[in-house]
Amino acid sequence: MGEAKRRKETGQPSPEKTQSRKPLVLGVTALAILAAIIGVFFLTAAPDKTSDELPVAAPGADAFPAALDRYGISVGDADAPVVVREFADYQCPACGRFSDASKRLKEEYVDTGKVRFVYFDLPLQQHQNAVPAAQAARCAGDQGAYWQMHDELYGMQTEWSGSGDPLTTFSRYASDLGLEERRFRRCMTTELHREAVEQSLQVAMQMRVTSTPTVLVDNIRLSRPGWGQLSAVVERELANGNQD
Repeated sequence: MGEAKRRKETGQPSPEKTQSRKPLVLGVTALAILAAIIGVFFLTAAPDKTSDELPVAAPGADAFPAALDRYGISVGDADAPVVVREFADYQCPACGRFSDASKRLKEEYVDTGKVRFVYFDLPLQQHQNAVPAAQAARCAGDQGAYWQMHDELYGMQTEWSGSGDPLTTFSRYASDLGLEERRFRRCMTTELHREAVEQSLQVAMQMRVTSTPTVLVDNIRLSRPGWGQLSAVVERELANGNQD
């Protein structure tokens, strides 16, 4: 059967031409996957600490007022040469993604005495469970488990973020962490730490921080919060300090 007659009767192109397109489709798909992999690499890879693309302090920027750190939750050596501060909202998806970087920061820099890390609560108005989550972390802190609850809240963010009864979920997390659940619930229902969360929010307003996560390495605000930029700026600041 001729091609023209076959197409007229069946409405389909020849098998040979259909098959000839497969290598092209596979090639385009492979290129797309490769481009995605390269994109992820450049977003997460640590730039060189001498890179001109790394953020620097704004001209004439003052040092962060260290006295305000008492309104956040600190971990690490009080005399660490570099201080990293994060303003975040437990219900913020971007903060959830950054939590992996902050956890790695604690493991590689805080635990070795090079960095002190301070976490400030900045619950956004559009997130109904952000304040309860911030209180949950602080209530767990009363039993010595602030950072364990911190990590649990971010790790399970999608489970509780839209919940109409976050207390039940947070109480389960407290129980899983081995905390005294009755004490935890009492802390939550009496909103024992609500004032502390609001004071942390006031610090953010004073420092003109309006978005989450906002991450500062000393007085340098990261332009792309993530492990790559965070670790590179920390390394640069540590190197600069060693030269003084």
